[in-house]
Amino acid sequence: MDQEIKLFGGNSNPALTLEVCEYLGIKPGEIVAKTFSDGETQVEIGENIRGRDVFVVQSTSTPVNDNLMELLIIMDAMRRASAERITAVIPYYGYSRQDRKVKPRVPISAKLVADLITVAGANRVVSMDLHAGQIQGYFNIPVDNIFAAPILLKYIQDNLQDDLVIVSPDAGGVERARAFAKRLAASLAIIDKRREAPNIAEAMNIIGEVKGKTAIILDDMVDTAGTLTQAAMALRERGTHKIHACCTHAVLSGPAIERIDASPIDSLIITNTIPLNNKAKGCQKAVVLSIAELLGETIKRSHSSHSVSTLFV
Repeated sequence: MDQEIKLFGGNSNPALTLEVCEYLGIKPGEIVAKTFSDGETQVEIGENIRGRDVFVVQSTSTPVNDNLMELLIIMDAMRRASAERITAVIPYYGYSRQDRKVKPRVPISAKLVADLITVAGANRVVSMDLHAGQIQGYFNIPVDNIFAAPILLKYIQDNLQDDLVIVSPDAGGVERARAFAKRLAASLAIIDKRREAPNIAEAMNIIGEVKGKTAIILDDMVDTAGTLTQAAMALRERGTHKIHACCTHAVLSGPAIERIDASPIDSLIITNTIPLNNKAKGCQKAVVLSIAELLGETIKRSHSSHSVSTLFV
């Protein structure tokens, strides 16, 4: 790699940062990010970055506010150290579900976070499978929204080719599910879901033929796993042969692991955009796929001003 590139990682996912650096053939940048006794974040860049093309890898996952604040302070330090260009590499973009006003007197937090990242000094953002594509429009700087699809598709093709049906757990995910179904030459099913309250969902009806098939429930993230497990139970009642869940971001908060373990889901296929917590590491159904090569290739192409979109053709 060109010596001008520098890759730094925050504390949210150091293992992923090391994997990306290994793919790029570079050493991770020297950085210390710690907290004072009162909880304030302190950052110090340990090497010269003046005039460099700098990338900082930080998912804004649990603890969301701590990781977000750390990312902002790291970028401010880089800007004040005269970096030529700062790219915020955010594999999981927190607050992405608050992307519009769903009722009066509520914030659009995804837009607020975009403003914070821009003001802190980011010249470009790289993220993966944004919850809503329109979040790219919240930034006044370039955004590369890359997709985990090539990684997930390869795993499915290598391990799960058996009369497949791709299942969207709600109407909002139909476009994503249809794209997967087309690539896999599989059929498509949709679950009609009614949400009673945040993080509470009820699966009502299945549109499409699933009896005797291997179902793959496809979503961008799994949080409390309520939607996922109710979808799985509805599929099992319809006579599905096997059930697999496929998600990019494994938030896995609250009772998620207990629900997944007790559900008819045979495997949960996820990526390492978010590191698994201690409870999730004990989940026997979890299959974790690495995005390091895809992320590293995106960083390499961004640095050399080559096309990123051709990775997903």
